[in-house]
Amino acid sequence: MSSYVVANRSAAVAADSFPKWVLYCAGGIIAFALISVGLIRITGNGPDQRAAAVTVQRSLIFQDQRDGSVLVADGKTGEKLTSLVGEQGFVRGALRALSRERHARGIGSAPPFDLVAHVDGRITLMDPSTGQRVDLESFGPTNTAEFARFLAMQPE
Repeated sequence: MSSYVVANRSAAVAADSFPKWVLYCAGGIIAFALISVGLIRITGNGPDQRAAAVTVQRSLIFQDQRDGSVLVADGKTGEKLTSLVGEQGFVRGALRALSRERHARGIGSAPPFDLVAHVDGRITLMDPSTGQRVDLESFGPTNTAEFARFLAMQPE
């Protein structure tokens, strides 16, 4: 009987047999993925960040008026394009996001914004004075159209 107890004890105290190389490989794959994503984000070379060719670009100045409307003027000639009356929620919201960065850097409202249409159909509102941009297609076709109309608009 004593030989039976000794045989069972050695079988019960078996070493952990999970191979360490599997853990090392999994850690390597995770590290590779994190480094790759980090490099793509830092360098701006991701598929969604490559700039398509520009089809139309227009400089625009947006000025708040005393009556609550927003004057939209051509950034090169200064000619009035239109006046936005009413809420104009999306237009005001997009401009507010870019203006907040200008205010934080002490830049006034005088420098124009650039509205850029790309070959692939994307429209981007850019602020050359801060380097900030709003990719308008992210907000759907209706909101994108709110800005797209300024590209072809003639002075009043």
